[in-house]
Amino acid sequence: MNRPLPKSRAGAFAVLALLAGCAGLTPPPPASSVAAAFVVLGEDGIASARAVTTAPACPLIDVDGHVAPMNVRAPFGAVPPRGKDHSAAFHPEAPSSPVLACETVLPPGAGRVAVAGRPLPLPKADVRRIVVIGDTGCRLKGKEFQDCNDPQAYPFARVAASAAAWKPDLVVHVGDFHYREDPCPAGRPGCAGSPYGYGWDAWNADFFAPARPLLGSAPWVLARGNHETCSRGGQGWWRFLDAHPYDPAANCDDPRADDRADYTDPYAVPLGGDAQLIVFDSANTNWKGFRPGDARIARYADTWRKIDALAKRRRHNIAVDHHPLYAFGANRDDKTGAITLFGGDAGLTQVFGAVNPRLLPGSIDLLLSGHVHLWEQTSFASDHPTQFVAGFAGTAEDIVPLPRTAPADQSPAPGAIVEAMSSWIDGFGFMTMERTGPDAWQVVVHDRDGRARNTCTVSGRHSHCAVPQI
Repeated sequence: MNRPLPKSRAGAFAVLALLAGCAGLTPPPPASSVAAAFVVLGEDGIASARAVTTAPACPLIDVDGHVAPMNVRAPFGAVPPRGKDHSAAFHPEAPSSPVLACETVLPPGAGRVAVAGRPLPLPKADVRRIVVIGDTGCRLKGKEFQDCNDPQAYPFARVAASAAAWKPDLVVHVGDFHYREDPCPAGRPGCAGSPYGYGWDAWNADFFAPARPLLGSAPWVLARGNHETCSRGGQGWWRFLDAHPYDPAANCDDPRADDRADYTDPYAVPLGGDAQLIVFDSANTNWKGFRPGDARIARYADTWRKIDALAKRRRHNIAVDHHPLYAFGANRDDKTGAITLFGGDAGLTQVFGAVNPRLLPGSIDLLLSGHVHLWEQTSFASDHPTQFVAGFAGTAEDIVPLPRTAPADQSPAPGAIVEAMSSWIDGFGFMTMERTGPDAWQVVVHDRDGRARNTCTVSGRHSHCAVPQI
């Protein structure tokens, strides 16, 4: 059976009871077959229990003593190869073990939930403590190969364990989960034997296995990164992580449906106290900007309008996406050593800026992003949101330093006047946010072992950090 659970508590329990009777017909799969179990928050904060199992049947879920099999999200099988349109080389030999993706929408107010005997964390009505991470996978692509077998070079497992020990109410991932696209070169012991490609094996090694303690610590809000577009890791994204319903006709398996599967509508997750997160999908933008007539212009203009509608529901809004709009990045010329700065994503700036020069609606005070492999904070004297970039949790880090203060003649976004900035280059870790008021937060930058390396205060759309550079 594959029935969605109704949103009401009584209705959900009725369905669970019905399914429990059906469950007695066949024995449940062993608990050891469950490779991952976690909770995803979607539209309006609705919680979805998720599981990935190596068995051909979904495990049992226990909701306050009512036991039933989970629903099938994506059918049992290997992730099928798309062909040569993947951005990495085509690897039909890449390992892709068959798995089954399962889900169950949890009734509001559920007090205890377990999958195959494994307790799951439940959402809180008043979220006080948030972990923010991003860009967590181990890079194996082209000429760039990270030593995935070395916990010093690829420390995401340590970062996840340290973040779990902080005991968050919520985990926000700002995108780019999957990086193991090409095989490790022969004779490189640092990544020898690593799975690669777009199937479960690479997804498990890159995300689910190292993230396990953090997956079990709190519900998750997940932003889609450019590594999760259909031409890259999108098939796994849709099967395992996306907060929207799974669509077998637009799940990135068939390139002809990418015009649907590469875009999703934004949604809001309440935090309590008239505050909310607004999560939007920027995965398929173009950092160079769009040419006239590009279909993505209309797509992202529609995204902006839906963000604006969501932002009107609450007084205090924090936006979440993968691509920064108000942050600096840096490049170094290999020949001269000269460093040049670049600003936020050109594609989104082009489209959003045509609607509103501020880029995001006026009631959004804060943007959480990743994509640039560093930690960064920017705050503005102009009416622009504070930006935090948290792309420093596992992927090989950027090493070109940012300045301690913004150059007088440069800004990361059109018309934005920088009043404060801070950064950490070539360091792995995670960011935490602890609420101190309706629109006020204490932000701490932690290293891989959980030690505080910087502290920041956020009040409305302004922020300030203790040190400009870590």
